[in-house]
Amino acid sequence: MTQLKDKEPLGKVIVITSGKGGVGKTTSAAAIAAALAKREFKTVVIDFDVGLRNLDMIMGCERRVVFDFINVIQGEARLKQALIRDKRLDTLWILPTSQTRDKDALSKEGVEKVLNELKEQFDYIICDSPAGIERGAQLAMYFADEAVVVTNPEVSSVRDSDRVLGLLASKTKRAEEEGAEVKAQVLVTRHDQRRIDAGEMMTIDDVLEILAVPLLGVIPESTAVLRASNVGMPIVLDEPSAASRGYEAAVARLLGEEVDGHVERAKKPGFFSRLFGAPA
Repeated sequence: MTQLKDKEPLGKVIVITSGKGGVGKTTSAAAIAAALAKREFKTVVIDFDVGLRNLDMIMGCERRVVFDFINVIQGEARLKQALIRDKRLDTLWILPTSQTRDKDALSKEGVEKVLNELKEQFDYIICDSPAGIERGAQLAMYFADEAVVVTNPEVSSVRDSDRVLGLLASKTKRAEEEGAEVKAQVLVTRHDQRRIDAGEMMTIDDVLEILAVPLLGVIPESTAVLRASNVGMPIVLDEPSAASRGYEAAVARLLGEEVDGHVERAKKPGFFSRLFGAPA
């Protein structure tokens, strides 16, 4: 059933990163990992946000965390003891991180050892980076093969994303050893055409002109995203919505497929949708 039973694992490391917090990075990491797993790629998503972990809550497995990423790096647990298999998709795993440990516990050597072990087992290793450009974020991107830079169409978010792109071009293993950049694509979240039309948000063209990297996808502002997060469900496993279709299309492009169009407007909820909470 899975790719691994018939083929060697792809072992591809993709970092999901952003310069600014609160742009939907962890939601995007969970959605991308789940969408890859739905396509039967054996996938693991790693939480690099030591001390502020919430990936396990968005994935709905916070009560099953016994050991974590830091325990493995420090030799207190084996990798298999810390990996949590998703109950909905047998091709999806999560490696949670510590909620209380010192962020310095995340070492470059330890991260490399864990990633090398995961590459031998998984097709895709999705690294959910902390926001910003500090040590944790740099370690999350250092060993990446590709990067997805998540941004809102707002000036401050796009400006911070540009700083992240600078790091991807110069402070990764690939840049240091091969003089090459990590392939980066931008995912625009919380897109709201009405606010763009009112001049309150940047257009997609404006975002791309500043960042100068390919567009992976556009995720419309949607109540479905918050609703799915609140029940511990990656949005692509929840009821169909404009947001879930946006992530599915983004993953198709990540896999090299041609997908027409980037923007699907979330429908304005009608009376019965507002009454019964149907996703937008």
